Amino acid sequence: MEAEKYSYVEALRWLAAKYNVEIEESETSPEYKLQQQVADSLYIINNFAQKFFTDNLFHSEEGQDIALAYLKERGFREEIIQKFQLGYNPEARDGFTQAALAAKYNPELLQKAGLVNVRDGNTYDNYRGRIIFPIHNQSGKVLGFGARIIKKNDKAPKYINSPENEIYVKSKILYGSYFARQAIDKADECLLVEGYTDVVSLHQAGIENVVASGGTSLTPDQLRLIKKYTNNLTIIYDGDSAGIKAALRGLDLALEESLNVKLVLIPDGEDPDSYVNKVGTAAFIDFVNANKKDFILFQLGIALKDAGSDSTKKSIVVNQIAETISKINKTEDFTKQQDYIKQCSEILKIEESGLHALVNKFIMETVNKKQTRVNRDQRFTEATNNTEQGVEADADVTALFNKDEIHEQAMIRSLLEFGLKNWIPPGQEAIEEQKVADYIFKEIEENQLEELIDNKELVRILKTYKAWYDAGLEPGTKNFLYHDDLPMSALVVSIMDFNYEISPNWKTHFEGHIATREELFAEEVFSTVNYLKLRKIKRLMDENQRDLEKATLAEDQMMLVQTHQHLKQMEIELTRQLGTVIFR
Repeated sequence: MEAEKYSYVEALRWLAAKYNVEIEESETSPEYKLQQQVADSLYIINNFAQKFFTDNLFHSEEGQDIALAYLKERGFREEIIQKFQLGYNPEARDGFTQAALAAKYNPELLQKAGLVNVRDGNTYDNYRGRIIFPIHNQSGKVLGFGARIIKKNDKAPKYINSPENEIYVKSKILYGSYFARQAIDKADECLLVEGYTDVVSLHQAGIENVVASGGTSLTPDQLRLIKKYTNNLTIIYDGDSAGIKAALRGLDLALEESLNVKLVLIPDGEDPDSYVNKVGTAAFIDFVNANKKDFILFQLGIALKDAGSDSTKKSIVVNQIAETISKINKTEDFTKQQDYIKQCSEILKIEESGLHALVNKFIMETVNKKQTRVNRDQRFTEATNNTEQGVEADADVTALFNKDEIHEQAMIRSLLEFGLKNWIPPGQEAIEEQKVADYIFKEIEENQLEELIDNKELVRILKTYKAWYDAGLEPGTKNFLYHDDLPMSALVVSIMDFNYEISPNWKTHFEGHIATREELFAEEVFSTVNYLKLRKIKRLMDENQRDLEKATLAEDQMMLVQTHQHLKQMEIELTRQLGTVIFR
């Protein structure tokens, strides 16, 4: 566990595999066993693929002339190429596919691994004409691949990565961590870069305590992986504006994990790969050590530069930095937090006590949100348990399921998560020409938004999404998370923080597959839209009832009665479609 930085379970399994000892695991469900079998099969397939790609790189004429020559031109030596098990997938349409099928590998699992594609009944290679970077887990097994194009092709993406499956979950992976884990432990520092080639180049230069995030924002799982080895994280990114923004994303999460975060920006349009080759190992290490910037103070400097003399923007900066400092809220980090408050108040030229109060305000808001979430989850579980046991829903449970804000947010969440999927009407086949977003905007027209949705900030999110969508973009959650409009971005974060889980009673009393939200997205979208319609009808009925009570003329009363009947029929039809009972 100490040498390899394995968990206890990982260490047991590693030892069992090494000495051919069978581990008797506790009773597991058929679904879990099937998942484990698929995972084991994917590891075997990836191992076969890695050997195929590496063999083609070193021993085929095409691999040597095109891919190996390219890598050597980039300055990579053969020993480092072999260490990282780099490879090459030939240009031939189905060279790997034919080899894998001849070896009797399952076509469906080959597709799940992302190694092959199927079109019009024909199976072909997914990574044709690309250099292959195998991605390893902590024990050295190949989880998946990153494939870089060599020839210039404006239509093809520069990199293709394995799709997510039972073993490849991008948010839990840091490229190069298998090769870097002991060096990170020894140096008590993890260097984080952006790309695969940055990692390989730095390792070749003798700087081995380095991993790559793969160009995405850091996730909690990646940060916890780093924390297994060290508390000191130094991020080395390009010095351009895109590199700066990439480096700053998600680092509040690093503070929550009690990591000491430093930032180094490579100058002159270079990246770590090109810069270490340009200046050499010693100069690169000296540069990193001399140019480490504290993350919070660097973030503050960038924000103040952008704010200029605008007092409103400066006020926003104060709130942003207070919220960032509030993430340092563990007992053992108290001194660090106080030091940041002192330094930042001096830079901002504001009272230290005022910044301290603002930091405490954000801490309390976080605590309250967590408590609210816990209470909400408890109430949801209680409601689910009562329903499973045949208990009639009481007034509190009714209120839980009929809160307007919940339904409004649920509809927005469905749009952000599933808006670009093909729409599948309940009980029908998918409509290829129609996306979920098309269905939602057809059912809820723009002039109805204000009537159906009370929260005007949610209306703003919807209108922003529609504007992007109508402009031919493909908006998703990330577009809002990185939006310059901070209140809108913060609201989207709170909407997407939806951690309900299936009641454990279902897993205890019932066997079989439990469908995920991803599988049931059409039902969720259909329900959230129709719940809003149902609420609108209920409001119209209440308004109609008030008018009926005031009406004195017989013809007005008759018209209002007919209106009530019409609305009631609409309510019954919507309720029937939803498969729910109207609570009285």
